Amino acid sequence: MDRKQVVKKFEHHFAGQPRVFCAPGRVNLIGEHTDYNDGYVFPMAIGFYTTIAVFPTRDRKLYIRSENMDELIAIDLDANEKKRHHWSDYVAGMAHVLEKEGFRLPGASMLIESEVPVGSGLSSSAALEMSSALALLSTVGGELNSEKLALLGQKAENQFVGMNCGIMDQFISMHGRENHALFLDCRTLDYELVPLKSDALRIVICNTMVKHELGASEYNKRRAECEKGVLILSADYAGIKALRDVSFAQFQKVQHKLPPVVRKRCRHVISENERTLQSIAALNADDSATFGRLMNASHDSLRDDYQVSCAELDLLVKLARACDGCLGARMTGGGFGGCTVNLLVADKVEAFVEEVSKAYERETALHPDIYISVPARGAHEVK
Repeated sequence: MDRKQVVKKFEHHFAGQPRVFCAPGRVNLIGEHTDYNDGYVFPMAIGFYTTIAVFPTRDRKLYIRSENMDELIAIDLDANEKKRHHWSDYVAGMAHVLEKEGFRLPGASMLIESEVPVGSGLSSSAALEMSSALALLSTVGGELNSEKLALLGQKAENQFVGMNCGIMDQFISMHGRENHALFLDCRTLDYELVPLKSDALRIVICNTMVKHELGASEYNKRRAECEKGVLILSADYAGIKALRDVSFAQFQKVQHKLPPVVRKRCRHVISENERTLQSIAALNADDSATFGRLMNASHDSLRDDYQVSCAELDLLVKLARACDGCLGARMTGGGFGGCTVNLLVADKVEAFVEEVSKAYERETALHPDIYISVPARGAHEVK
C-alpha cells in the first residue's frame, strides 16, 4: 500500500495530517478449526494489508471512510451504539474494547483502504481490527503489546460482532514476520517463528470467488459440537478442558460413546492438532513432501469429518493435486467458500496457475483469483 496515496485520499475527505497504520491478512497453512479448541495452528501473514490513515478529533465521534465500500460512517462513542451487522462493526468493536480497557478515545477521522479480499477466508476482519486498534490507540498516545492487542481484537469479534472466533487471526496479524510462518499454541499463546525461506517452494493461494452464507452460523454450531464432545469425553478423561487435551489414541478408545456427528467433529480437531505438530517437525527437518501430505490429509478431514468444505473448494483442491509440482492442497480459513492454500515446487507455479485457472473456469464459469504469497510483516505504523 502506497502511503502517499492513502494520505492524499484522506486529505480529500478530511482535515489534518494523518498517521498511517496497516495490518495484514493471513493464510493458515495447517491447523484449521483448532484455535477455539485450545489447539495448535500454523498461519503466516500475507502481503495484503488493510491500511488506515487517522487523525484525532475532539468530539467523541469516529468518522470512518471506506474506500473499498465508497461509504462514510459516523459512530458516536458516547451513544453506547450496538452492532449494525456492517463492516464498521469491526472498528466500533475495537473502540468499544479499548474504552473498556480505560482508553478514553477523543474521536477521529479515519480513512480505510484494504487489499485483503473480503469473504475469502484470508481474515480481512482481523486485518481491519488490528489496523483499527493501532490507529485508535494513536489518538490517545496509548500503547499495548502485540499479544494484548490480539486478545482485544478477539474480544471485539466475540462480544461485539458476535463471531466466536479463536485467537489465531488477530495473533498472526499482529505477530507476522517476513519469511516466517508462526506456530502458535492457542492455549498458552506460546509461539515459534518458523523460517519459510526455501527458494525451491512457493505458497500459492487460490480464491474460489464464492462465499456461502451459512458460514457464520455453522461456525458457531461446530464450536458447540466440540464443547459437547469435551463434556462427554471428560467422563473418561477427568480434567480435560478442551479437545487439545485428548490424544488421538485416547479418542479412539472411547469414540463409540460419542454421537456420530460429535464424533466426527472431535476426530477432525484431535487429528488436526497432531498433523500440525507433525508439520512443524517436517519443516524443521526440511521434509516438504511430508508437509504436503499432511496438508492433503487436513483437507480430507475438513471435508469429511468437520464438513466445512464446499463443492468449489473441493474442486480447486482436486485440480491442484492433479498438477505436476503440487506437494499439498487444502482449504484454508473457516470454510464454505474462500480459498485453498497450495504448496508448490517453485518452477511449476506458472503452469499450475494456468492449468488450475482454465479448468476451474471451465467447470464453474468463475475465474479464480490466484496469489503467490510470501510471509509478510505484521501490523505496524507506515512511516
